[in-house]
Amino acid sequence: KEQFTDQGVTKQYTSARLNSKFAFTYGRVDIRAKAPNASGTWPALWLLGKNVNEDGGFFDSNFGTTSWPACGEIDIMEHVGKEQDMVLWSTHSKLNNWSLGTQKTNKSIIDGVSTAFHIYKIEWSKDYIQFFVDDKLYYTSPNEGKGADYYPFSSPQFLLLNIAVGGNLGGPTINDAIFPCRMEVDYVRVYQ
Repeated sequence: KEQFTDQGVTKQYTSARLNSKFAFTYGRVDIRAKAPNASGTWPALWLLGKNVNEDGGFFDSNFGTTSWPACGEIDIMEHVGKEQDMVLWSTHSKLNNWSLGTQKTNKSIIDGVSTAFHIYKIEWSKDYIQFFVDDKLYYTSPNEGKGADYYPFSSPQFLLLNIAVGGNLGGPTINDAIFPCRMEVDYVRVYQ
């Protein structure tokens, strides 16, 4: 909990976001992690298109030609802080996203998200992205052959790990007693 002003907006909290400097196309990603046990947090393990036009992004100066969601986003895991143990898996694209109400997503209760480590995994190919927790398949987002505006996941993506504070999934009510809080990540492994 701290007051922070950036780009003319003052906020009451700061949080961490780690962006990888490695982008890849297709393969398997395993992340062993434990989410924070705190309403008001919105932790995520995810990927964004290397071509995302995002100020401050590692790839932006050379590859940042496309805005979100057209760049593609793969949510390996998002935890709903206001609903402990609720996990979401999603893919976002120009034609499939929250703002249009057409996002490709699934959610389920995963017991012990904040009390034990779990392995969040995707298997990503030109044909589909499959989402697993502890080797149990929870969701498949298929390539339906409708082009890059629908399935932009045939281009390089990079990994992000973050905890957001507040927002739609974290919850607007934040109890200051939760701070400091953390998401623990044991490892991140990419197989190609």
